[in-house]
Amino acid sequence: QDGQEAIDKLGKKTYDIIFMDCQMPRLDGYITTQHIRDQASSNQSVRIVGVTANAMPGDREKCLAAGMDEYISKPFTLKELQTAIEDFTATED
Repeated sequence: QDGQEAIDKLGKKTYDIIFMDCQMPRLDGYITTQHIRDQASSNQSVRIVGVTANAMPGDREKCLAAGMDEYISKPFTLKELQTAIEDFTATED
């Protein structure tokens, strides 16, 4: 629903990957990601993939600067989603 809900859920459960919508009400994905990264060190290992309809030059860099690990633009294909997941799981092996 919004960035605050994402923060609240992360406080109750551990996630390996978060697909973070960059355009959310209350707290957008950029601010939410910064908040997650500023919290306890346990949140540093969670992989955050920015999901945005923005596909302009500099949008990827904006996601990375906010603390996201990668980004994909909407609309995305199932293959792009699978690749994002596989890229992160491959680095854990």
